[in-house]
Amino acid sequence: MKRGFYTIMAAQFFSSLADNALLIAAIALLRELDSPDWTTPLLKLFFVISYVVLAAFVGAFADAYPKGRVMFMTNTIKIAGCMMMFAGLHPLMAYAVVGFGAAAYSPAKYGILTELLPPEKLVVANGWIEGLTVSSIILGVLLGGFLVSPKISASLLSFDLPGLHTAIDTPAESAILIIATVYLIAALFNLRIPDTGARYPRQETNPLRLFADFAHCCAVLWKDKLGQISLAVTTLFWGAGATLQFIVLKWAEKALGLGLSQGAYLQAVVAIGIAGGAIAAAARIPLRQSLSVLRFGVAMGVVVLVLAAYHREFIPDIRVLGLPLYLLLASILLITVGAMAGYFVVPMNALLQHRGHVLMSAGHSIAVQNFNENLGILVMLLFYASLIWLDAPVQLVIVFFGLFVAGSMLLVIKKHRTNQQAFDSVALIPDGKH
Repeated sequence: MKRGFYTIMAAQFFSSLADNALLIAAIALLRELDSPDWTTPLLKLFFVISYVVLAAFVGAFADAYPKGRVMFMTNTIKIAGCMMMFAGLHPLMAYAVVGFGAAAYSPAKYGILTELLPPEKLVVANGWIEGLTVSSIILGVLLGGFLVSPKISASLLSFDLPGLHTAIDTPAESAILIIATVYLIAALFNLRIPDTGARYPRQETNPLRLFADFAHCCAVLWKDKLGQISLAVTTLFWGAGATLQFIVLKWAEKALGLGLSQGAYLQAVVAIGIAGGAIAAAARIPLRQSLSVLRFGVAMGVVVLVLAAYHREFIPDIRVLGLPLYLLLASILLITVGAMAGYFVVPMNALLQHRGHVLMSAGHSIAVQNFNENLGILVMLLFYASLIWLDAPVQLVIVFFGLFVAGSMLLVIKKHRTNQQAFDSVALIPDGKH
């Protein structure tokens, strides 16, 4: 890998670390404000809405400037949103500002990979990027849970400098201030990202033409025999993944009797599984064989159904390897779900990036991907929030979720087989020898 790739990884790690830690801090802030339970998943909804609303513009923005500069500018927006939350703006509004920065950050982050690396290295690169991103998710939710835990937050709140009044009065506020520092570290790495030299034609600035161009790019990718399959899978994965974050927190509370900081640790356990699956996929699955992993998406949905029947009271009250047995078994189950998810999404992501780069520019293809994936997140989070608002049992929510994932993946597999009968899709994927 080129040296610049590792700088990109470092920038992505710290930015994603802060994003995920901030989610936990924002949840803690909502609880400090006595907000109803159904507002918690709305945090993620407000975060991703910019990906949908700005999709027609961020691709052109990412292709208009060197992508390292774009990543620095958009990371600065994240810092501003973080500080708005600290200053007292409602968590939903402030987290939406952070999402605005993330939406503009993403096309540059992924688009620069196709500028820097040849197609045959995209699966490996995505394995590294996704593995590192998941590692940042793991550490981010752990950091967020650590910062809002009673013992640590009490220590942070007791710290003070003589003659300086910090106006930090709650655990969430102390956590947010530290998270802003992590964003600053990401910004320093952004400044070190090299210019790849890739330049695109002058980007359109007329909003109507941008919408028309974006709609054309969406149509091109959805009509492509490989693009439509990989786009459908990644859309499902990100929608399901965002919803699973909140399902795990609710499940940990209802089935395991755990609080927010402990539930955040179980979110990290899922992410550990995703990282393992991503690394395995990067090592085992070349781009030409990326479609062979679809069956693991069905298996993931089936395994999720086991969560609905799992409850602490059914497990013997003993300790194994220093952990309560109910917690150890729950962790194994969540790692399995995560590993299946990581194993099938990394090859699909690489395939989607390759097809997008072949059919259109890097920034535009990632913007199309983000639009569809985050539209999936919005739909699934709205459905989840509605179920919570209706006070549906978490077991019923999990059953709906598992059946939806398994059923959707079966439909994708059926569509791919139909495409294979009409078109030799394998010929569209390079074998790395050309």
